[in-house]
Amino acid sequence: MAASASRRRWLEGAALLAILFAALGLRLDGVGFGLPALNDPDEALFVTTALEMLEKQSLNPGWFGHPGTTTLYSLVLVIAGVAGIGIATGHYADADALAAAVYADPGILFLPARLMIVACGLLCVWLTFQLGKRLGGARVGLVAAAVLAVNPVHVEYSQIIRTDVQASVFILLGAQAALTIAEGGRRRDYLVAGMCAGLACATKWPAAAVGVTALCAWAGRRAEGDRDLLGPLWLMASAGLTLIVVSPYLLLDHATVVQNLSGEARPLHPGATGEGFFGNLRWYVAGPLLSSLGIAGLALAALGTGWGAGNARRWSIVILPFGLLFATMICAQSLRWERWIVPLLPFVAVSFARALCGLADLFRALRLRNAALPLALALLLAPMIGTARSEATERSHDTRQIASAWLRTHARPGSSILIEHAAFDLLGDPFALRFPMGLAGCVEVRDLLAGRVSNSKVERARGRAAVVDVGHVAMARIESCRADYAVVTNHLRYRADPVGYREELVRYDHLLRGGTLRLVVKPAPGERSGPEVQVFELAPASR
Repeated sequence: MAASASRRRWLEGAALLAILFAALGLRLDGVGFGLPALNDPDEALFVTTALEMLEKQSLNPGWFGHPGTTTLYSLVLVIAGVAGIGIATGHYADADALAAAVYADPGILFLPARLMIVACGLLCVWLTFQLGKRLGGARVGLVAAAVLAVNPVHVEYSQIIRTDVQASVFILLGAQAALTIAEGGRRRDYLVAGMCAGLACATKWPAAAVGVTALCAWAGRRAEGDRDLLGPLWLMASAGLTLIVVSPYLLLDHATVVQNLSGEARPLHPGATGEGFFGNLRWYVAGPLLSSLGIAGLALAALGTGWGAGNARRWSIVILPFGLLFATMICAQSLRWERWIVPLLPFVAVSFARALCGLADLFRALRLRNAALPLALALLLAPMIGTARSEATERSHDTRQIASAWLRTHARPGSSILIEHAAFDLLGDPFALRFPMGLAGCVEVRDLLAGRVSNSKVERARGRAAVVDVGHVAMARIESCRADYAVVTNHLRYRADPVGYREELVRYDHLLRGGTLRLVVKPAPGERSGPEVQVFELAPASR
């Protein structure tokens, strides 16, 4: 008996290790995509904010849109580590030399920062195993971990410097703390659950919803006869105190908090405007969930919400309400983003695992019962792995970098080029680069970088604009964007909704009038990703 238990533990550990290695391999595959160019604008926001904190030697991020405090503090530590190693090894004379090198090649900092997010993604896989194991045993845990390990959406956002994956870590910790409450209901269990909710909220506002798992666990215990009335109070006190300790400037700089939150609450965004609750629900299900799980995987995840292996009571009372609440929250928003489902994916994976293991249990009488589960899992995971690998290839061949390559071949040395994305890959070429900066018009990129561009400076220039592009340049300054060539990435997104973006299109039409369209680069499944990019040779300014 002891030998059999030891063998099971060994097999469980070996399987988990294999899953974690697979998860790591997929998340490292193409992790340097785009660099030195920055294809995700939020990556630049987070890293420049962290740099600004270090330069000012201040713990105040000065930006609280997500609020992203834990992510920003983590980035400060990463940047400090890179600086310390670089200076100690003689690569950089001092912090100023490092900063100058980073503005020439952002990959010096962005790659280590992405690896920090990769580590968070890997931690999510391990925590999903732990959650599944507590709900249904090692089988459910291993299947859930395997599903999350290869999920293409989770793989993608484990490579991007954002708050979504790090928030998922605290959400998973909070869910496990809630299960501990359901099992014991001690005061310290509520305090730990509150700490997890506070950390989750300090990372991403909606992640505070994980606190509902602890409340549901408390309600479940009350239904079973427990007389504790103070659990929710301990939970909320711990969550609030943790939030303030981790992010004190939410109170100390509350005016900026209000300003940032009002800026985040936009009804329109090019390419991300929602269609109401049910329209958004349909989009999430038929879009990122279906594409990352497949039809069979999505069906299993749906089945697992109500039936499957393991402790049905713990699942339905403690865990499932959070999933339903979070899904309701994101579907009710004016905007919709693929990344908003990232915190849900571990729970979707557990639901998938519950259903698959439950179906496997129906075939216990068959001789092939031991092989049925791994075989079925392999068949279900294979297309997910293929999609994850294909999307990694796409990210490494972005439409914006293809446009840069075309300019190197076709644009004359000394040409002025207007760009709408952070095309650091063009800095080493003999071009005069210009970038739209809202109220400031279009500015010379090298002058901007020489002045150590900061997030606060960009925020002041962009005003309340959703994005930084030609469509949001002050009309009085639109001629400052005149160049020999223009690389536009948002023009067609606005063109798809000419009524909602009438004013933005007026600016594009003014600048592009009389110009010649030289290149169009479209995304192609399995080949390249990114927006549809247009390269125009602009007409000279009219006299």
